[in-house]
Amino acid sequence: MVHQRTMTAKNQSALVGGDIMIGALLMVAFSLIAPFQDTIAKLATDHVSSGTIAFARFAVQTLVLVPLVVWRFGPRRLWPKSKPHLHALRGVLMAMVTVLFVLALESMHVADAMAIFFVEPMFLTLLSGLILREKVGWRRYAACAVGFIGALFVIQPSFEALGWVAFLPLGVAFLFAFYLILTRQLSQDEEPMLMQAYTGVSGAVFLGAVLLIFDPLDVRVFQITPPPSSMLWLMLAVFGLIATVNHLILVQAFKRAPASILAPIQYLEIVTGVILGWMIWDYVPNALKWVGIAIIVASGLFIIWRERITAQRDRATQERG
Repeated sequence: MVHQRTMTAKNQSALVGGDIMIGALLMVAFSLIAPFQDTIAKLATDHVSSGTIAFARFAVQTLVLVPLVVWRFGPRRLWPKSKPHLHALRGVLMAMVTVLFVLALESMHVADAMAIFFVEPMFLTLLSGLILREKVGWRRYAACAVGFIGALFVIQPSFEALGWVAFLPLGVAFLFAFYLILTRQLSQDEEPMLMQAYTGVSGAVFLGAVLLIFDPLDVRVFQITPPPSSMLWLMLAVFGLIATVNHLILVQAFKRAPASILAPIQYLEIVTGVILGWMIWDYVPNALKWVGIAIIVASGLFIIWRERITAQRDRATQERG
């Protein structure tokens, strides 16, 4: 009997270890695929408005996930069982994130925009302390400050050439941090596929309304610009499909492995973004931007490490109590 219990414990440990490995591999896949999505969006900005590109992303997500939700859970689950206003807000935030990031990509290279966006862990740390009242020590606050300094190294050369557009990825990171806080709260009571379906529907409805309101006013970002060729229609469809599938991959990764393991892997996006930028536009960040990228990544990794240490200490305190 003792031997049987020991074998069961070993099997459970192996299962947990296997789940973590699968989660890590899924995160690698997400990080390698995501820059392709951004690259397609940047290529499309030569012919289609940022608002139209963002709307296509959520329209495809809706067309893919709503039938799956109806098939798997039934039509009644198309309405959230609790806090529908927060699910709608989550979709609106993601819609705003997409529009702003695509707008940044009109003028910026993928690697630069992505590097600045990676101050998101710093915003998340600050907002967790302010909104969720989580305890944040001085070390993490200091790492946030250092990370923002690194972002300025990347922004400064871009600002000279582009002006205020260079700050758009900072706004994207700020809004995405809010999105993650909502996701953390809502995911406790809802299935990931349902959450993504709600995001697709609310994002599509929001952006559709914005396009209809602002297109007659000739606001360039929100002009309704149908793709002028079948190739661009295909690009927008692929853009939406990659975004939909990749976010489902991300959710599955976080179901299997802790954030402290997965978060550092996401910095692989910068590697893929640089490679694609070099292959398509013959662009590589200059030395000053590489310094900024290194500072941002190092600060983010330090924050993740401190959060892991704090979580382990809190668990040990609870077990002793």
